[in-house]
Amino acid sequence: MALMPRRTKHRKSQRGRIKGNAARGNTLAFGDWGLQALDPGSVTGKTIEACRIAAMQYIRGEGKLYIRIFPHKPVTARPLETRMGKGKGEPDRYVAVVKPGTVLFEISGASHEAARQCFARVAHKLPMRVRLLTRRPGSS
Repeated sequence: MALMPRRTKHRKSQRGRIKGNAARGNTLAFGDWGLQALDPGSVTGKTIEACRIAAMQYIRGEGKLYIRIFPHKPVTARPLETRMGKGKGEPDRYVAVVKPGTVLFEISGASHEAARQCFARVAHKLPMRVRLLTRRPGSS
């Protein structure tokens, strides 16, 4: 089941624009290795779940995965082959709004090579460019 909020204050929200860089959530907080977004974009709940499964299959028991984003924003869609007008569509999915610099995932208790391989698999599923972060410069 894809991630979504239990309850929201408003059922529908406006699209908005993603401007600027991330001021919060842009440094490692839990793990030794992190995956940082380089482009703005939105990540759906299904994509986050697919990334979680890909990462967990790779690290198995050696290490812990931390997910630093959550899809709070509802995105609406109209049914296919519907004429224009008749208002805004129903909520279709929930997305996490990601600014450049946001740390998406973190891993602790894994080697540099294992973290690099794991995040390479995760990066293929994401709709934006990402890079590997490390807590300590020059650690391996």
